[in-house]
Amino acid sequence: MRRKIPSNAALMAFETAARHGSFARAAEELFLTEGAVSRQIGKLEAFLGVTLFERVGNRVRLLPHGERYAAQVREALDRLDRDSQYLMGQPPDGASLDIATIPTFAMRWLIPRLSRFQQRYPNITVHLAERMEPFVLAGSGFDAAIHFEHAAWAGMRTHRLLNEVLVPVCHPRLVKGKNGTATLDGLPRLHRRQNPDAWQRYAQETAIPLTHPAMGARYDLHSMLIEAVLAGLGVALVPRLYVETELASGRLVAPWPEGQTISKTFCLILPGPIGLSDSPVQAFARWIQDEAKETATAHASLSPGP
Repeated sequence: MRRKIPSNAALMAFETAARHGSFARAAEELFLTEGAVSRQIGKLEAFLGVTLFERVGNRVRLLPHGERYAAQVREALDRLDRDSQYLMGQPPDGASLDIATIPTFAMRWLIPRLSRFQQRYPNITVHLAERMEPFVLAGSGFDAAIHFEHAAWAGMRTHRLLNEVLVPVCHPRLVKGKNGTATLDGLPRLHRRQNPDAWQRYAQETAIPLTHPAMGARYDLHSMLIEAVLAGLGVALVPRLYVETELASGRLVAPWPEGQTISKTFCLILPGPIGLSDSPVQAFARWIQDEAKETATAHASLSPGP
């Protein structure tokens, strides 16, 4: 069945006029005459069978139906613009992947390793987008997601990558010349807002006494916590895999034991069966699983034995 879609010219004239609240200013932006804009909007109203603007002399005002339609048209045109520019930027002889991921995981673990993927697969471009919450992968436009293990991914192909184990970290000057375990309770504690009882659980697991474990400043993201710790604002429980570089360089220290509970598990989520073994998605899946194994092995070698 043929779609009932107005012409692009009519939609662009309507959206521009609705945004400016003026046919004249819309004409200026679109390099048209005011009469041409008015005619395009008249064609659109005739096509829809709905009056979108109230005309009073030389002035126009959006009617309620027009306001709702303007917001919908603007969203559709913006999306079409983004998709068109995205396609125009694709290499003619290469492939691309769109990956949804948790922002801190992308910034602190994935992006620092992506150059190795590019070296191995120079013709595959990886695009990253932020998704804080699980979502329906099928039909989303993403080829894969890197996210926490969650019931929302039921029916998808999931590959476990890394476990999130929290460790207290702080700036080295806060514990310089002090006994680490005894000092922990005296340091300002920083919290992730979505995990308010993390310090209480840590104290129970490690038998390190903490007075008023819930006290302290709260931050939304682990990346914020890490920056706060680097600034010397206190001690925070963060995933070790996010601060490997800072711990290795001595910018941060972790003189206390890790938590004993796996907070969350990072997974690679794929939408379903993938036919070709050499497809870009399969190449990325193999690569990221290798990187995760390398990280897990390095972490195991640093962990104290029983």
